[in-house]
Amino acid sequence: MVSVVTAVAAVSTAAAVATGFDLTSNESPAQEQSKLPGATAKVTKETLVDTQTETGELSYGDATTVSGGLSGTVTRLPTAGSTLTRGDAIYRVDDAPIVLLYGALPAYRTLSTDTEGADVKQFEQNLRALGYTGFTVDDEYTGNTASALEEWQEDLGLSETGAVEKGRVVYAAGPLRVDTLELAVGASVKAGDAVLAYTGTARVVVVELEAAQQRLAVKNAAVSLELPNGKTIAGKIAKSHTVVETTTGEGANVEDTSETKIQVTVSIQDKKAVAGLDQASLEVGFTASQRENVLTVPVAALLALAEGGYGVQVVDGTTTRMVAVKTGMFARGRVEVSGNGLAVGQTVRMPS
Repeated sequence: MVSVVTAVAAVSTAAAVATGFDLTSNESPAQEQSKLPGATAKVTKETLVDTQTETGELSYGDATTVSGGLSGTVTRLPTAGSTLTRGDAIYRVDDAPIVLLYGALPAYRTLSTDTEGADVKQFEQNLRALGYTGFTVDDEYTGNTASALEEWQEDLGLSETGAVEKGRVVYAAGPLRVDTLELAVGASVKAGDAVLAYTGTARVVVVELEAAQQRLAVKNAAVSLELPNGKTIAGKIAKSHTVVETTTGEGANVEDTSETKIQVTVSIQDKKAVAGLDQASLEVGFTASQRENVLTVPVAALLALAEGGYGVQVVDGTTTRMVAVKTGMFARGRVEVSGNGLAVGQTVRMPS
């Protein structure tokens, strides 16, 4: 893990150097000049960016399990790695298809004439998308819906009942990629049995962050992705969620431990850039926040004040004066500062 955000460290040891504001000296200019250090820096105006780089893994994202909804014998399964789209059979039970449709609601009941609800509309949207017509797409399952369904059932080789039995269709957000098979052809299956697991079809990068790094996991935020060949491409945070990782202790007196992580999924804008990669690690550059056109000084220029807070010593010719500052963002070894009497281009002392 590489972080370019710099925290204030060890500046408290310089508290004795700063004892007040607008300090002046009673010594002669020559004496004062001889005491000025050689190390100085300029007050600049720039954009500070809070960035952090983490390692992510190229994959197809989280897998979702398809559980059996109808009891019988598994007579056909897809091939791991294959892609299925709306209307395809995810698998077959007793030589009848379990069909993939698109939607957010799971199939939780039988749909038949006079049924009403959001799940009816979702099914009718799919039926229309598959080319069946003669009904109105709404939340009411009418006789016209049943007639269109019977045509679909005939084409699938199913009994023309005009009703969608629970377990006959499986809803997913879109096209899916078969990840793993949990059963073999010829196996018996009943409601609730895991049949297979699937992922999305697009390559993504998955990053695990510490819980304290939640600030980096901003949905739709842009990130940079460094490929193994050194090329950098653009990505975007698609989603994030909390996961709890449990470590099993060894021995009778060792307890299990758990740790909370933030799992971030990053979409890749240039899909062709990763087409030739299988499993690979990528460096993901997050930008948590940025401050534009702010005054900055090196972090090492900060001095802890006896009365609290920080200040910087501004060099005025052969003398210096202390200016109390309010600190903001830290990045790349510099810190955002503001204070009365502080301006871009001024020179500040760098404590030895």
